[in-house]
Amino acid sequence: MQVIVGDNASTDDSLHFIEETFPQVRIIRNERNYGFAEGYNRVLAQVQADYFVLLNSDVQVPANWIRPVVAMMEKDPMIAAAQPKIKSFTEPLKFEYAGAAGGFLDRFGFPFCRGRIFDVIETDTAQYDDAIEIFWASGAALFVKRSCWVEVGGLDPDFFAHMEEIDVCWRLKNLGYKIVFCPASEVYHVGGGTLNSTNPFKTYLNFRNNLYLLQKNLPAQEMYLMLFARIWIDFVAWIHFLLSGEFKFAWAINKAHFNFFQNYRTTARKRSKQQIPFAALTGVYHSSIVWAFFAQKIRLFKKLNFRTDPVKMK
Repeated sequence: MQVIVGDNASTDDSLHFIEETFPQVRIIRNERNYGFAEGYNRVLAQVQADYFVLLNSDVQVPANWIRPVVAMMEKDPMIAAAQPKIKSFTEPLKFEYAGAAGGFLDRFGFPFCRGRIFDVIETDTAQYDDAIEIFWASGAALFVKRSCWVEVGGLDPDFFAHMEEIDVCWRLKNLGYKIVFCPASEVYHVGGGTLNSTNPFKTYLNFRNNLYLLQKNLPAQEMYLMLFARIWIDFVAWIHFLLSGEFKFAWAINKAHFNFFQNYRTTARKRSKQQIPFAALTGVYHSSIVWAFFAQKIRLFKKLNFRTDPVKMK
């Protein structure tokens, strides 16, 4: 195994610290900040390995955290990507927002996790200690086979940050690959180190990239219907921010939609060559997570009556 630090043109003394303290660590420098997506693409293009593990810089890892995930992936050539259990660094008994026990999408393309629905984060009581197929694996600790990474072309740089890992997992699923959750491994994530929830740029990226995600990966007829529905749902969110006096977030949604339509043709050229009907994909919740959370007051994943598929090895 090799530890590589990819540097997106940092301006502090972190590289000097690594060179002095961990001389065995390889550093690959990008000449400027390309964001999460293109930054990783440029670094990993210079790495030769059977497996890539994309790991955020604010993640603490215990001993032997890699082996169980790779062992699971080795058992089935159709497993392309995976994630460990992601728990909170500051509250180790709880899951962490970015990934928890595996990611899913609802019928309108909203992401959520087993162990985290919107901002409600569950305590880990071993309730999700089964290996299952998921829709997306978190970019905070993303395991991916290099051959699969190359096949889909890595992360989409137009996402810059946020949901780019969902996009790459969806593209892999459209090719018939599996994305899995491995409970035998766990890591501890600080989270929010790059963009916290109070930053309107994060709101902008989340709303824009979610639309990119749908346009790129859904079959054409489903795409138009889904985008139409999402624009109206986003409009409701825009009204909510206006009435709450949070004008910077309302403006962020405006910017997100403007950018989406401005780049519509560019994104259309990147649509997956093969699309599987959304309802046929593993890890899709065939109802609205927004309705379940806000109308039905469902706060726990297990209350969703959502059947998950165990990992079946070939």
